[in-house]
Amino acid sequence: MYTGIALDLSPAPAHMTGCRPFAVNTSPLAISQPPPTESRDASAEPVVNVSGVRFSWSAAAPLVVDIESLRVGRGERVFLRGPSGSGKSTLLSLLAGVVTPREGTVRVLGREMGALGSAERDRFRADHIGFIFQLFNLIPYLSVVENVILPCGFSERRRAHAAHSSGTVEKEAVRLLAHLDMGSSDLLRRPVTELSVGQQQRVAAARALMGAPELVIADEPTSSLDSDRRTSFLELLFRECAREQAALIFVSHDAALAPLFDRAIQFADINRALGASGGPSTV
Repeated sequence: MYTGIALDLSPAPAHMTGCRPFAVNTSPLAISQPPPTESRDASAEPVVNVSGVRFSWSAAAPLVVDIESLRVGRGERVFLRGPSGSGKSTLLSLLAGVVTPREGTVRVLGREMGALGSAERDRFRADHIGFIFQLFNLIPYLSVVENVILPCGFSERRRAHAAHSSGTVEKEAVRLLAHLDMGSSDLLRRPVTELSVGQQQRVAAARALMGAPELVIADEPTSSLDSDRRTSFLELLFRECAREQAALIFVSHDAALAPLFDRAIQFADINRALGASGGPSTV
């Protein structure tokens, strides 16, 4: 059982498949981009490598995901857009190893997810993948900081990295939260059940970034944020991913965000299950 953590809140120390572009009729947001990173090595192992993947929820059910190829390189920011029920969340579950494909391979950081047992996938996900859930999945009886440092309780790798970055895992949590206007001592100790929906969303984002996972998956992460908070959120997300050269897969309906990313993908362009069924799947 989780017993809580004594908080130290003092300040922290100082590749690719081609896809048809889709139209964006709104101007790009004013986001401070991180400094340029070194050129990606096209011959390097991609962070995500999906090949010939087909998935359905049962043998008799129609295909939900049917993707010939999808590669995401180290440090790449990918925007994924598609209608509700099109199978986007199922793809994210495949990438995170929550489910495994019926056919084909999903490789993350060189590891084939389908070849790992359930417990091995859980450990791999805890060590290497930060997930911003659409429904947040915060622990209601924990404080804001305790929720953010939670991944460090399941991954020694992420705990060590967080402690190295800021001195302690608690200080690293405060650093991330402060960039999202959540740094006041009152907020840090508050149970997450007392937060607004937008505040809960920011806590979920900080939790996903704790300990520098190599792959960050964000499922509609800005849906509850106003314009100013959305800008702060994206700046933090981009900065932290650039800092560690983490790959980012960002799912959203907001087409105005697409120009901020290295690559924008219409899900219908890569998921042949949609064309086969003539429309969105039932998930």
